[in-house]
Amino acid sequence: MTAIETAFTPFQSLAGGVLIGLSAVLLMFLQGRIMGATGILAGLVTGNAPGERSWRAAMVAGMVAGPLLVLAVTGQMPVVDVPVSLPMILVGGFIVGVGVTYGSGCTSGHGVCGMARLSPRSIVATLTFMVVCFATVYVIRHVLGI
Repeated sequence: MTAIETAFTPFQSLAGGVLIGLSAVLLMFLQGRIMGATGILAGLVTGNAPGERSWRAAMVAGMVAGPLLVLAVTGQMPVVDVPVSLPMILVGGFIVGVGVTYGSGCTSGHGVCGMARLSPRSIVATLTFMVVCFATVYVIRHVLGI
């Protein structure tokens, strides 16, 4: 197996971070809601409160439309290289889903919005995400050599 090479893209990363932060601030200012991606999607699928579905649908549509905007501006879709098999993606998605359920939120909800509000629960959750992420990358790249 070949090692995964990670390309560092500081300007694209900065632009993405600014857009995520701006959207989180605007959602909080305009709707009084936390921008947690999994909570938004779950509320869209299962929610039935008046007025909840429209803003949630707009957020999900914006997430889906992002690559289409890149296509319109650059003439090509963003390249996404996923170096694992479909079963691994499904297992990973299941594990993330379980983690989101037990962690009462995802990285966008805790890491972006919760940290900005100095929520102790979000600080602990984000530190846990980061430690587990670092350990996972270390094991996969340096122990397993994948």
